[in-house]
Amino acid sequence: MLCLGSGLARAQVCVTDDTDRQVCLGQPASRIIALSPGATELLFAAGAGEQVVGAVSFSDYPPAAEKLPRVGSYKRLDLEAVLALKPDLIVAWRSGNPMEQVERLQAMGVPVYHSEPRRFDNISTTLERLAVLAGTEAVGQGAADALRSGMDSLRQRYAEAEPVTVFYQVWEEPLMTVNNEHLISEAIQICGGVNVFGELASLAPKISREAVLAKDPEVIIAGGMGEDDPSWLEPWKQFSSLRAVQQNNLFFVAPSTLQRPTPQMLAGTRTLCSHLDTVRARD
Repeated sequence: MLCLGSGLARAQVCVTDDTDRQVCLGQPASRIIALSPGATELLFAAGAGEQVVGAVSFSDYPPAAEKLPRVGSYKRLDLEAVLALKPDLIVAWRSGNPMEQVERLQAMGVPVYHSEPRRFDNISTTLERLAVLAGTEAVGQGAADALRSGMDSLRQRYAEAEPVTVFYQVWEEPLMTVNNEHLISEAIQICGGVNVFGELASLAPKISREAVLAKDPEVIIAGGMGEDDPSWLEPWKQFSSLRAVQQNNLFFVAPSTLQRPTPQMLAGTRTLCSHLDTVRARD
């Protein structure tokens, strides 16, 4: 979307972010800082990788992102490091970043795009918007279309699938899951799964092992501390009364493919759907 700057005849580059704020730049951004690993991935996927000059810790995908200067963690920013990189756009994580620090950057005149995709179509929309801000519309549109097409295919494939009750473990200590407002829950739903904690109020609620035992899900799916670390599943094996344990329905999905709101979630959702197919075949 284009708008005209007040008092000037030159066109600005404008989009609306996930807080319904309009973000306008005088020209496409050339020095972008990403304040979450997910934002880093989204910018690269939107074709703006060459314009990204800084990122927070754990921004490890694609591999080129590992070489970027660090500006702190998503929980605590190094404002001096941010300002030293002279950004003309910051992409913030609305529910993850310390908002008092982000607001200080905005008060200093740095344009901030607040990202908070809650559904897969929001990821596609974010790719399109970031591409507009970076002047890489063709790449961003292609990535957005590919994600929409892939998710639509999965929705059609599993539209009539037999429901499977699912507990998704997003963290170990404290034990945490997701509710139905979370993107991971949409992935579960697309695959024909039913999130047993979907009705909880918090986006990522803390729960007890007793609560999981009471729900008795057909399958337990976990992320982990690493891309190939299914150790969070081991403690569940002691609970022989659980249906998921009795049928060996304990599965791992690499966290980067389901726990970041990026195009990688298409691969993660495919893996999740495959695991639920295995559960159905064992019934």
